[in-house]
Amino acid sequence: MPGSSLFRQAVLALAGNRLISRVVRRFGMRLGAGRFVAAESLEAALVKVREMNSEGLMVTLDYLGENAQDPQLAEEAARMAIRALEKIDESRLNATVSVKLSQLGLKLGYDEALKNLRKVVEAARKHRNFVRIDMEDSSLTEATVRMFERLVEVYGTSHIGIVIQSYLYRSERDVRRLAARGANVRIVKGAYREPDTIAFPDMRDVDANYLKLVRHLLRKRCYTAVATHDEAIIDTVKLFADQEGIERNRFEFQMLYGVAGSLQRRLVDEGYRVRVYTPFGREWYPYFSRRIAERPANMFFVLKSLFRR
Repeated sequence: MPGSSLFRQAVLALAGNRLISRVVRRFGMRLGAGRFVAAESLEAALVKVREMNSEGLMVTLDYLGENAQDPQLAEEAARMAIRALEKIDESRLNATVSVKLSQLGLKLGYDEALKNLRKVVEAARKHRNFVRIDMEDSSLTEATVRMFERLVEVYGTSHIGIVIQSYLYRSERDVRRLAARGANVRIVKGAYREPDTIAFPDMRDVDANYLKLVRHLLRKRCYTAVATHDEAIIDTVKLFADQEGIERNRFEFQMLYGVAGSLQRRLVDEGYRVRVYTPFGREWYPYFSRRIAERPANMFFVLKSLFRR
């Protein structure tokens, strides 16, 4: 709806304010960020992964951080993703990893990010696991899709997947392009601030496009991660899968850590695959800002945490 779009734009604009950024970074984990961020260390995050696994939930671990401006920081992010894959294997956890290309050095250069991503994908293959390339703002969309396609030519689709955002006009074209390769795709609505010239301003159009993308992937027999908390969309996907005879092992629902826990468990009880996107690390501010921007209810949660202190 137009109102929710305005709320999101306003929150994202405020998040860029230096004073607000400084205050939230200092106190945010105590004011509510801990609801959406599992932990600041990998070891503490793995404890949460085991707890979720015990409830029948799968996990994807995301080491927080974006826009690395130093090659050493980009290499460090790759090492953390590799370490997470090693620990998941050692602990026999049901979890994968997600990475952002800007965190791996994409803004330093395409080759820098490709070098680091190759290391992570190699580790995923070694440990018989999987890495998902997160999608970022629209300035990086084409480079992200191209890098994914390049690595699929080498590694296939068993160890690497990608994300597509339904609020971008270009996404239907991208999904058709990826489906032709049999890609493993996570569909999200999109949480970045984008102009109306490249993204649907009305959430009704975003939702309609979301379902169109999911249906196309499932019909093309691509493994599809349906990442949403929108119960209307979830129910529509469930009905579509039943009508089309699509087995439940060909798709999964994905939700964010700290959001819709009862819905996650209900879907598991119904026999669906459910994965929880679980961020960790100290660089949580941009991620936290986008979670607040997505839903006014998240803002109210933070305000309640403030007034309880």
